[in-house]
Amino acid sequence: MGDTIITISDVLEYLFCPRFIYFMHCLAIPQNEGSRFKVQKGREVHEEKRITNTEYLRKKLGVVRKEMNVFIASKTHHVKGIVDEILFLDDGTAAPFEYKYAEFKDTIFQTYKFQLVLHAMMIKENYNLDVKKGFICFTRSNNQIEEVDFTEKDFKKGIEIIDEILEIIDKGFYPGKSRYKNKCIDCCYSNICT
Repeated sequence: MGDTIITISDVLEYLFCPRFIYFMHCLAIPQNEGSRFKVQKGREVHEEKRITNTEYLRKKLGVVRKEMNVFIASKTHHVKGIVDEILFLDDGTAAPFEYKYAEFKDTIFQTYKFQLVLHAMMIKENYNLDVKKGFICFTRSNNQIEEVDFTEKDFKKGIEIIDEILEIIDKGFYPGKSRYKNKCIDCCYSNICT
């Protein structure tokens, strides 16, 4: 494994479809996501949350302190990203907290879960605190908060995902595409993906 450092965004793209990593990193073909409405709106929501709620502590969740908009990286796992909030809880553990411009529809998507898992791994490494769970705030469902518990299996899977992404980038490995064909319909790479 070289000096390659991936971002949380890379992980989300990989979970959408592994070939995104190949097209973006190996062939240097940008995806021009900036024009997509939900991406734009999501950025606005993050910015709004960054400015407001700076002193608000979620007492119901056991929060005693928080840090907002934290840039965090892992030398061990070659990943970096920004955590919306790191919550320090009254039981001595910490937890990542993410805002999503989305509605909660009775399920936590894999992309959301593994974003939290990787944030948890980086928090653990940088703060030397146990991280057993994370939280997602669904802004389009009246700011509903969902708790996501982590298992050892989740952390192992997080490491596997990172290793697979690094293999694509470092070795130029051409991965299989997403097994969900509906993702291909409005994919920005559909015209070059075989």
